[in-house]
Amino acid sequence: MIILIIAVVALILPIVSTPFINNYIAYSTKKNLMEVSLPDKTERVDALSSAGKLMGNGNGMQFFGAILIKSEQTLEQLNNFYAKYRENDWSYIVEKQVSNNIAFIEHRDLKFKALKADEKLVNYYIVYTWGSSNYPLSDLDIRGH
Repeated sequence: MIILIIAVVALILPIVSTPFINNYIAYSTKKNLMEVSLPDKTERVDALSSAGKLMGNGNGMQFFGAILIKSEQTLEQLNNFYAKYRENDWSYIVEKQVSNNIAFIEHRDLKFKALKADEKLVNYYIVYTWGSSNYPLSDLDIRGH
């Protein structure tokens, strides 16, 4: 009987814990963004992370971290600043942010909570990174399907 209980727990525990592990991977992606110093005349307004199937077709987990900044610098200046941190084409991407909603995320309704829905945004930018994981059970998370 004890062996049966241990076997059941061994089978269920990875499935139950995988969403928490995936959330932590997404959180770590956001945390890495937040640890980078901000450019001059720039303040961080908000930050968020998400794990799941966020964009595109097919199955698979995606990990997303983003910060919302307000800056007196131009988009080009901000891109030049964050370029030194880019490891690939999917990291430290800077774009204008025109609402509280992150519009390019297709399969989730991600919003910056520090902003009101109808607030007019001037000099706001999103800096975001797509994370990755070597965790072999990540795809057991139903949110990736």
